[in-house]
Amino acid sequence: MRFFIDQHGCAKNQVDGELIINLLKKQDWEQTFEPGEADLIVVNSCGFIESAKTESINAVMSARQMYPRAKILLAGCLAERYANDLKDDLLEADGFFGNGDLSQIYKVIEPLMKDERPVLVPEQKGVCCGDRNLLLSFKGTAFVKITEGCNNRCSFCAIPIIRGDLRSRKANEIIEEIKDLVSKGVYEINLIGQDLAAYGTGAEDNCFGDGRTKLPNGTPGSEVGEGLPLASTVPVSATPSAGEPATPPSSQSGLARLIRMISQIEGVFAVRLLYIHPDHFNEDILPVMKADSRFLHYFDIPFQNGDDAIIKSMNRVGSAKKYKALISKIRATFPDAAIRTTFMTGFPGETDEAFENTKAFLRETATDWSGCFSYSKEDDTPAYSFKKQVPHKIAEKRASELVEIQAEITRERLKTRCGGEYDILIEEVLSQSEENPDEGLAIGRAWFQAPEVDGSVVVRYDRSNESEDNVVQSGRLVRVKIVSSGDVDLNGDFVCDSPLNAKIAKSDAIEFAQEI
Repeated sequence: MRFFIDQHGCAKNQVDGELIINLLKKQDWEQTFEPGEADLIVVNSCGFIESAKTESINAVMSARQMYPRAKILLAGCLAERYANDLKDDLLEADGFFGNGDLSQIYKVIEPLMKDERPVLVPEQKGVCCGDRNLLLSFKGTAFVKITEGCNNRCSFCAIPIIRGDLRSRKANEIIEEIKDLVSKGVYEINLIGQDLAAYGTGAEDNCFGDGRTKLPNGTPGSEVGEGLPLASTVPVSATPSAGEPATPPSSQSGLARLIRMISQIEGVFAVRLLYIHPDHFNEDILPVMKADSRFLHYFDIPFQNGDDAIIKSMNRVGSAKKYKALISKIRATFPDAAIRTTFMTGFPGETDEAFENTKAFLRETATDWSGCFSYSKEDDTPAYSFKKQVPHKIAEKRASELVEIQAEITRERLKTRCGGEYDILIEEVLSQSEENPDEGLAIGRAWFQAPEVDGSVVVRYDRSNESEDNVVQSGRLVRVKIVSSGDVDLNGDFVCDSPLNAKIAKSDAIEFAQEI
């Protein structure tokens, strides 16, 4: 029996998809990358905003029309949130499976294949993890989930409704997974969660064996209240070096303690932290990152808005001034820092003046990258019933304006990278040009480009040069000189093989879907 997985949504959902793949293979299912060959099609859906929901539903309907003999299982966030509604309305699906406990997927598959129509939404508990022998990413990179759920309760966000309250994985478990990935030749480790800043702070968390970690309290410029003092005021020493004074664990954020443990892992690899909520950014991670060059100076901080009234209405405690201070602090520590953020336009009550404040915030902070989406009115969120809803056309127009502003900033930021040499992680080697068969082209990423969401580096090399042709391979680091920049991408010329490659583990224990 063969299965095909149709993957949707974010990196966290991708990890779930990778876990599902391994679970099905353990039940003697064979994976196929051709949906027409599949006996079972798993649509691993997204249910975050309306457009994502529509995309996932359309995927089910399309699969039913194109592959009528296959059984179709709607899994993921959409099934988690709406299974009981969709079972009566989405007749194209043969079964529904939530994401609370992926190990229970066998309870759905068996009755589904017997022409029953099962619906299973397991309790949201713990963080799903396990073996992942095939990654849905490009070779050399992996996502490692460290938390599940969220306690922030932003008024617009359905994540707590879908994924539940915050839960964190035990630190030792994360360390072992990273060690395993590094030993199998993965170079780039991307730590993910709904909010990395909250790692260890869940109600039942005990990540380090000494109880729940307190939530970092505030951003630069905030008054220190009850709880953890501003992290920058205390040294970080989860595992102190010889002669270094030990800092009590209670005075460190959970994230700082975790990445300090990661820094003790031997080997050549890079770590990127994705998504840190700005209202309790873990300032104590900065000295840890500065002490270990393997931590990339890349910060993904979703500010969402630049107007104080809207920020407050979003149920956030920060302000534009405090967020700017946070960026200034990061750039003072890491002058080369790459900062990504997210903006939402059309939030209820957003006036023309409020939007102008967001535009000014973006121009002043000059973030390297940003995503922008218009507000989506989500069921059961507080903002759903807010008054002064902004017409969708206006929200879309404002989003387009922010995209244009960011494009201008990104162009200027990319120009500063020109002339520099970087180790580029090759993702894909392109077919040779018919016009110039000796010119090789490959696509890769520098450290300041996160997978899937940022731009790329187009690498030119000489195919007639055997040494160059052998070196430029997917999953390998290549030293490249940046010669020009565009709107989102950079162009570079091959310089040499990166010396880091000799120290990266070689293994065929993991497959990468992008390579197959």
